[in-house]
Amino acid sequence: MSDNLLSIPCTTIKGEQKTLADYAGKAVLVVNTASKCGFTPQYKGLEELWQTYKDQGLVVLGFPCNQFGQQEPGNEGAITEFCELNYGVSFPLFKKIEVNGADAHPLFVQLKKRAPGVLGSQGIKWNFTKFLIGKDGQLVKRFAPATKPQDLSREIEALLK
Repeated sequence: MSDNLLSIPCTTIKGEQKTLADYAGKAVLVVNTASKCGFTPQYKGLEELWQTYKDQGLVVLGFPCNQFGQQEPGNEGAITEFCELNYGVSFPLFKKIEVNGADAHPLFVQLKKRAPGVLGSQGIKWNFTKFLIGKDGQLVKRFAPATKPQDLSREIEALLK
């Protein structure tokens, strides 16, 4: 497994293979998401960040996860439909993954290693944990699930300068 965040393969919700290198030169906000969570309304704020800053070089990437209270039970089609109908999500979504444990996606293994949270480098506490990556592919900061997307604006703007 590569230690380079940019080279880790990820599969979009539509089945396309991508890596963060596909977003080279952009600031990237990686978020583990869920459709039936108390934080689910953050989809609206994430979409607002995407709409506000995408032309300046931000991309928001959503990674659905069902590891916390079974709050993302649907398949990829159901997730896509829910996000589009309820929150107008147009930012890229990825295939449902695990973020903790033996089957954790390699991207999240590396993100946790680079920015340990309250559970250390082994764990993500809940849905809507956010990782902000600079245009150079280096992890800048980890944000807790309760951190509202709009509260990231200052840090995003600093990266986009």
